Amino acid sequence: MVTGLTLAQLRRHATHVTARVPRTLAQAIAQIEFIQSDPIRSPARAQDLILRHRVADYRAGDLERRYSSLAVEEDFLYAYGFMPHRIRKFLYPRFDRTRRDGRFVPTGLAADVLAFVSERGPTHPAVLANQFGRKRAINGWGGFSTASTRVLQQLHYHGLLRVQRRERGVRVYEVAPAAEESIDPARRLRELVLLVTRVLAPVPEATLRAVLARVAHIAPHARIRIGAIEELLAAGRLEAGVVDGVKYLWPADRLDWRQTDAPREVRFLAPFDPIVWDRRRFEQIWGWAYRFEAYVPERNRRLGYYAMPLLWMDRAIGWVNCTGTDGRLQVRAGFVAGKPKERDFRQAFDHEVARMERFLSPRPGGGSDCL
Repeated sequence: MVTGLTLAQLRRHATHVTARVPRTLAQAIAQIEFIQSDPIRSPARAQDLILRHRVADYRAGDLERRYSSLAVEEDFLYAYGFMPHRIRKFLYPRFDRTRRDGRFVPTGLAADVLAFVSERGPTHPAVLANQFGRKRAINGWGGFSTASTRVLQQLHYHGLLRVQRRERGVRVYEVAPAAEESIDPARRLRELVLLVTRVLAPVPEATLRAVLARVAHIAPHARIRIGAIEELLAAGRLEAGVVDGVKYLWPADRLDWRQTDAPREVRFLAPFDPIVWDRRRFEQIWGWAYRFEAYVPERNRRLGYYAMPLLWMDRAIGWVNCTGTDGRLQVRAGFVAGKPKERDFRQAFDHEVARMERFLSPRPGGGSDCL
């Protein structure tokens, strides 16, 4: 157990990823390991907003445009997102709650769709709708999709299909490769615990245990092997410390608690950025509650439809709403305790607006439609 940790240290390490030298897209994906996806564009999708801080000259849509050339997968961890291909082996087989033995076996329409994709190759959902009809079924958001699209998602969830690419944001599926090795479920669980801890470090133990409940469908042993965290702590692969009564965890080889000065930069963070994702941690280390209000009735919003936390050095001091009007970026800022009085804050803020504008601008040879 590490002693003497402070909120200042937690803040520094929660934000250290934005201070790193920007990398290539492939390097960033390998380093971040999980990039949450979200379809809302305000002003861009969450995955693009997350990557723009970690990739040199990243433009909105680059991940989708380059997806097929990268060793990357779209899949579900504790949320849906993008991850290195090497992680896939720890996700499957997933437990099928509808079967006594937990083993998923496609039947009926699912079997027919799998056979069709196996024979045809990469398949757009619209092709399946034409082939199998447009009967509708309730999707995971409570809306409606064609029954064949729901089956595509089911086959993907159980690892029989994978996303080969996207066309205008729509997933195109292909048959997934057979598993390269059979991994012991206990090892799968340990690797997933370490993965989530790396992504969200330093992470409160309560948050990590809540996330483990979400991956129980990946590794059913998560329901009964509640000692996985303790095993990793005992083995020295995880470390822990307590700040203001909250126990935090992080990978033993990841964090250096020596203090370094945070860069005097402003960053606009996506609502699903790893820095922001755990709302409990956010409130503890920055002293105010951030809310994602896209699904909150307009009359009840305090921050805005797609408010993005505003990071100044290693302090989350407020939020911004970015919208596009006539091809120009409009930025409205709000502050928790007033606008900073440092002389260089205004210049740093303007630099971040300029970075956002460049990020949203079309890349020669492949455009962006975010504004």
